[in-house]
Amino acid sequence: MSLANFRRNYYGYLFIAPFVIGFLIFGLYPLYNTLALSFTDFTLMSRTGTFIGLKNFERLFADDVFMKAVRNTWLIWMLNFIPQIGVALLISVWFTSTRLRIKAVGVWRALFFLPNLLMPAVVASLFFGLFSFYGPVNQFMVRAGFLQEAMHYLQNATITRGLVIFIQWWMWFGQTVIIVIAGMTSIPIPLYEAAMVDGATSTQMFRRITLPLLKPILIYIFVTSLVGGMQMFDIPFLLTDGRGSPSSSIMTNNILMYMKFASSKGHIGAASAVGVLVFIMTCICALGIFYLLREKDSTSNNKPKSRLFNNLNRKK
Repeated sequence: MSLANFRRNYYGYLFIAPFVIGFLIFGLYPLYNTLALSFTDFTLMSRTGTFIGLKNFERLFADDVFMKAVRNTWLIWMLNFIPQIGVALLISVWFTSTRLRIKAVGVWRALFFLPNLLMPAVVASLFFGLFSFYGPVNQFMVRAGFLQEAMHYLQNATITRGLVIFIQWWMWFGQTVIIVIAGMTSIPIPLYEAAMVDGATSTQMFRRITLPLLKPILIYIFVTSLVGGMQMFDIPFLLTDGRGSPSSSIMTNNILMYMKFASSKGHIGAASAVGVLVFIMTCICALGIFYLLREKDSTSNNKPKSRLFNNLNRKK
């Protein structure tokens, strides 16, 4: 084979080689190594580890701390994601509405996205200072007469968990708004014009046109938010003592994994078991999202289900 033929046939592989090599070294190998370590009692203080089978996983499921970390992770993620996607859809409908014609949409989008540019450490320090014993919140509440004396907000499990939920929502809903707006603006306008001619209401157009055509965007938002939620670490870790206090109310899966890794001997085998379970849990839930929001190609599902779409089809 001549050099010219080699370049013509295999030149493209040179361009994808950096990505493939990077993925194998920094993506696939760590995944394989974590899975292998989860079946051992390997620690950072030992040269070798012994294969112990599923004992790490058995200990985790028998540990109330792990089960509480899983419940906390799901609770915090769901309570910040549900209002996040709800507010994002509402704001996106307002910003893309031809009836409202809201001005300076670009400025509003930039303002909503700004919290996402802040470092989590900065945000955690900010809210820690605001809600500390002598912080601005206590000063305002006492001076205004709402409290008789200063309150230890970050020693209250409900308030601390609520703060983490709010921070997670506040930091990420702006990005969700931008993605949803991008999806809505890509929907062909003639669909809405035809629906308006047929007498469709705004609610009908949103349910029958906007939501179905936003399905790929919503799948992306759900899955990426799920992955980020299951890996939640920085805000709960930095807001209090790094152990999920008070009363382990904000301990997440990744905080527990870090605690096992940062123990006296560095039980990396047990920490890897937590990571493997989080990975499996995330994959199962992501597959469920893909299945529930999949495109249904059956003949019965392609039939118009409302007078609105019957009229739209007749006009084509």
